[in-house]
Amino acid sequence: MTAICPQGHTSGDDEYCDTCGDRIAGAAPSSAPSGSSAPTLCPVCQEVLADRYCEVCGHDSLAAVVPAAPAAGPVTWEAVVSADRAYFEKVIADGGPDAAAMMFPPYCPERSFPLSGQQVRIGRASRSRGTVPEIDLGSAPPDPGVSHLHAVLLGQDDGTWVLVDPGSANGTQLNGRPVHENTPEPVRDGDRIHLGAWTLITIRGSA
Repeated sequence: MTAICPQGHTSGDDEYCDTCGDRIAGAAPSSAPSGSSAPTLCPVCQEVLADRYCEVCGHDSLAAVVPAAPAAGPVTWEAVVSADRAYFEKVIADGGPDAAAMMFPPYCPERSFPLSGQQVRIGRASRSRGTVPEIDLGSAPPDPGVSHLHAVLLGQDDGTWVLVDPGSANGTQLNGRPVHENTPEPVRDGDRIHLGAWTLITIRGSA
């Protein structure tokens, strides 16, 4: 059995048009029988449905509801420290007063440091100054080109981090570019920080 809606569409449903949703002439509004269960609610806004279309949010009750994507959780950041031979060879090629005495470490295990709090200092521990940076490059093995306070990673209010070189003796590079003194540089997942004679710090961020 087919019906014609006020817009002229042919519909297999004799109450509502299959095409535009208009009520078919002569069709009585549906009502819950006496003593029936709880009224049907809109799956989107949870208001009582009196018709196919919700009077509050306009949702079509015959359409599928697409679940909302889960909210992204906070990003966990870490700094992965390793030795980069290609960078070391470039440092030696550029020369310097101590270049001839430097040797690439035969064994330098990869180390991971979590980024948390307001700042993460990068450098070498100093007994005389009583300082121990969160990322200590003075051991296993010590990088002779790293200053006691070489660089700092600063946490931001939005959960990201920036890199600052406060004035190291040998400078810092971010993705192959020099970092200007006391100029914050945003860091992202996968960014590479070079400093000292061979140190590579790779920034990792995961939700």
